[in-house]
Amino acid sequence: MNKRTNPRMGIMFRREHAPEKLPDFARRAEDAGFDELWVVEDCFYGSGIASAAAALSVTSTITVGLGIMPAVARNPVFTAMEIATIARMFPGRFLPGLGHGMAHWMRQIGAFPKSQLNALEEVTIAVKRLLSGERLSYDGRHMQLDRAELVHPPDRIPSILLGVRGPKSLTLSGRVADGTILAEYASPAYVSWAREQIADGQRQAGRDSDHQLTVFAMACAGESAADARQQLRPLVSSAIVSGKVDMQLAPMGILPKLQAMRQSLEGQELLSAVPDSWIEQLTISGTPADWHASLAGLAAAGADSVVLVPIAEKGVEELARFAEHAFGEHQ
Repeated sequence: MNKRTNPRMGIMFRREHAPEKLPDFARRAEDAGFDELWVVEDCFYGSGIASAAAALSVTSTITVGLGIMPAVARNPVFTAMEIATIARMFPGRFLPGLGHGMAHWMRQIGAFPKSQLNALEEVTIAVKRLLSGERLSYDGRHMQLDRAELVHPPDRIPSILLGVRGPKSLTLSGRVADGTILAEYASPAYVSWAREQIADGQRQAGRDSDHQLTVFAMACAGESAADARQQLRPLVSSAIVSGKVDMQLAPMGILPKLQAMRQSLEGQELLSAVPDSWIEQLTISGTPADWHASLAGLAAAGADSVVLVPIAEKGVEELARFAEHAFGEHQ
């Protein structure tokens, strides 16, 4: 792995924003100089495939990522068809991501598999083989295909990224995928740890190709570091104390202290007790100088690209301020 000094810069179009706002947002992101624009596919919100195609159709250079399509929500042949169609129309500009999908949503729609890990592996392998133009028959635990073959495979096959968190899934990504997407609340320590798990998978598969690592990061462009932390604190503190991101917090070495806080505090007192230093490690926040320091830390840990995730309630107007903080001069 080559550690970068500056990551590629991306920005996310939040799922909470109305789809009709995306075309203008995509144009503005490209004009502002962002390398990547990422759209989201979460259950019951907007379609990821439709959003990616719309963003690509109104831009000319920016890469559009889709993070992530739940692997079990579509038949892998139709997933491959969707990816191939976009890849042929916009060669080299589409980064499709696959993942487990939120377990409660997949259960809600009757798509939860017997083994999430096995299902993701089978779908990823099948999609990649179909995109390569192969005629594929497959009798697996999760899926069965009989002589499936794309009529219009892409000439330029896009990288397939997996949006995963834990050690087994990260190792799987190293074995079978071209890149990995790390969700929000990824500190440099977690990024470095994730790189190690991915590298284990690459070694298991005898793969030595570059593996693209994309990091989603909650971001706030405040007048000061304290102002930005104050805006981010409700979101970040809630995630930290909930236990849902303990996997990502473990490499920071803070779980013993956090567990003690959970046992002795509750409610608002617990949320307020989260140290500022934890918020700083888990977000891109503060002044332009603060941003550049955080971005450099993620790049040094192994991030190839960092995707800025705005606070949902602040609206699409954050794009201009994010560009100023990410690309402007700093002292």
